[in-house]
Amino acid sequence: MAEYHVENFGCRASRADGEAIASRLRDSGVREAGQPGLADVVIVNTCSVTEEADRSARAYLRRIRRENPKARVVVTGCYAQRAPEELAALPGVHAVIGNSHKSRVVEAAIAQISSSDKGSGAFVPLNSLRPSSIESGAASVSIWHDPLFAHSELAALPFASDAHQTRPNLKIQDGCGNRCSFCIIPTTRGSSRSVNLKECLRAVEGFAAQGGQELVLSGINLGRWGRDLSPATRLEELVGAILEKTSLPRLRISSVEPMDWSADLIALFRMHGQDRGGGGPRLARHAHLPLQSGSDAILRAMHRRYRPWHYAAKLEEIRSASPGAAIGADVMIGFPGETDSLFAQTYDFIDRLPFTYLHVFPFSARPGTQAFAWHQSTPSSGNAVKERKIALRRLISRKNAEFRASLIGSTLSVVTLAGSSAFTTEALSDNFVKLMVEGAFAPNRLLRVRIAAMTPDGLTGVPVSAS
Repeated sequence: MAEYHVENFGCRASRADGEAIASRLRDSGVREAGQPGLADVVIVNTCSVTEEADRSARAYLRRIRRENPKARVVVTGCYAQRAPEELAALPGVHAVIGNSHKSRVVEAAIAQISSSDKGSGAFVPLNSLRPSSIESGAASVSIWHDPLFAHSELAALPFASDAHQTRPNLKIQDGCGNRCSFCIIPTTRGSSRSVNLKECLRAVEGFAAQGGQELVLSGINLGRWGRDLSPATRLEELVGAILEKTSLPRLRISSVEPMDWSADLIALFRMHGQDRGGGGPRLARHAHLPLQSGSDAILRAMHRRYRPWHYAAKLEEIRSASPGAAIGADVMIGFPGETDSLFAQTYDFIDRLPFTYLHVFPFSARPGTQAFAWHQSTPSSGNAVKERKIALRRLISRKNAEFRASLIGSTLSVVTLAGSSAFTTEALSDNFVKLMVEGAFAPNRLLRVRIAAMTPDGLTGVPVSAS
């Protein structure tokens, strides 16, 4: 029996794509390889949000070529959409499939296996696809790519219900219509597209029926879910429907842009983010709002659709609705033109707001964006970027420790994860804190845990009850 391996890079939405591809391969009779070196076909699901992401993907492709030279390699994802010819020219790559045709990766992978079985060095064409091709060494590498995304079929990559993950991602939206000056995502993902409400509810209920405890809603620009449907709808309507019409024990919402946190969405946290008779909140007390910068001047240069005071007001609304919630943000440092004084505005902004964690990353100049040209003329100092990164990490380390300390003595609802020993079990609280729970428990159980103490990056606790 043929075997596959899927290697995922990037965000939760990208991983959901990879899980769906793997699930469809299993449905097609292709078995998951124990390790990449044993696979007949390797699907590399790339990210391209930063230059480092591109480098990581290329490094992995070189590694696969060394460790498994006989494998057929299919490259997909954002890097494949942004620069398909660049990837097709790399040794050992047999096909490149952009996000525009990602729903056809499984067919392409199976065709690659057939091609390998026949001893051919060329790609076996699929009648339903019309690839271009380039010569790479002795073989022809096929490329499926459409910059207009006319062939995109979001719902054709369904939820991977057999992924056996404790907290899987349900991708309900793809693409982005925003035009931030630094971001390549509109190019690599296309315009916003949504999975319809009925299909979303079917996937959620199917997960719950199999005993799933926590599901994470994900998307590229999640807050825009439903705007493209007919009739148009909004994320808060989907979240409300999931909580009212399905038996899912817990729903977690991933990153949502600040301007998409409506009063109705926040009200759902007030209503469903409370302990329900000992079972814990059905809506995880966790809000992630991309910030990027606390400087108004930098936000304007980034073409972000909010001002610092709008963001602060939204955070206070969320904190009021859900006092114990984890609140996180993405913060970019080193954007062209960011001076020490402008960075200080970001630092002070973060310091005075109730953040519990941050994702801090340096600006990466992406070809095709407005900020790419600005970076050529006014690049930020590498040393300054490193110093700012250290400063923010120290700041959020302190704020996170204060948040965790405030939870000692309280009781939290947690879901157990893979990684238990004879004495302790890894878990994650509904308000996004890592725990080590006393006792050995199987993954995918909801526990009520009394918090006993802090660890360097989490908490310890004793179970009170389980479900």
